[in-house]
Amino acid sequence: MAGTETVCLSFRDGAAGGEENQSMEVRTVKYADRQGNRWEEESLQDRFLEKIYGSRLGRAAARVLAAPVVSRIGGRLLETRASRLLIPGFVKRNRLDPGEWEARSFASFNDFFTRKAAPGMRPQDPEEDVLISPCDGRLLVSPVTGQGRFLIKHTGYTAAQLLRSHRLARRFYGGWALIFRLTVQDYHRFCYVDDAARSSTRRIAGCFHTVNPAANDAQPIYKENTREYCLLHTRRFGTVLMMEVGALLVGKIENYHGAGTVRRGQEKGRFAFGGSTVVLLVEPGKVMMDRDILENSRDGFETLVKMGQRIGKAAG
Repeated sequence: MAGTETVCLSFRDGAAGGEENQSMEVRTVKYADRQGNRWEEESLQDRFLEKIYGSRLGRAAARVLAAPVVSRIGGRLLETRASRLLIPGFVKRNRLDPGEWEARSFASFNDFFTRKAAPGMRPQDPEEDVLISPCDGRLLVSPVTGQGRFLIKHTGYTAAQLLRSHRLARRFYGGWALIFRLTVQDYHRFCYVDDAARSSTRRIAGCFHTVNPAANDAQPIYKENTREYCLLHTRRFGTVLMMEVGALLVGKIENYHGAGTVRRGQEKGRFAFGGSTVVLLVEPGKVMMDRDILENSRDGFETLVKMGQRIGKAAG
């Protein structure tokens, strides 16, 4: 695998700049893999969402769709037995491999969507001082400035906005924000990144915008969407904040545990249907991110990662 060297890279000045959104424009989504390949895509969904979030009327309609009640209704429909009829088309359209999940019958579409991977399909990196990815997804890494600012694609945020706590946010100033964006074809379970003592979960109520980059260009979705987080006092990486962000039609973020002791690679929870996001905040000087991920992020490319895969290493 390319890019396992861990380094510090300089991001352009202003990369974690102001809090206001940039002007909306049509963009392709830029991806990279761990073998050094890069490419750009624009799907029908991307173009549709660009049109919706690119106009004032469309954004007003999107706010209605992002209301929690809409996600709750959608979630109930996808939990009916009749929703099983959607499974074959979904598998074909997204080119999913049935060999990647446990073979069993499903009670509903959502039961299928939250399926468990077959044994051996999400192996952990065996090196103990390696930071593993908590989920499948498209990873973007942003430095958190000394003032707590960071950038997700073209939108500036602050750690305090994300957490709604200035006191807690200050712990991560000068560290890293790791944004794992999941799309519908990804595996929607997530795990702990290290052995740790975890805190209880805090929930911040909000709405359910899509996490597609087209929406992030127009709406500060990561400070508006419903989200949950806990603190992991880890064995190797200091204190890591792990957050799950709900998205359109994800009425349920299912975290399994309360405060207590957890293990590296142990399943933490799962998302119901839709795109969604996992966010890690790490303290300064605790993690050296892999070179390829930093270079891709600096150039605006999301890196495709799998749960359990190496993404960095303990500093020092």
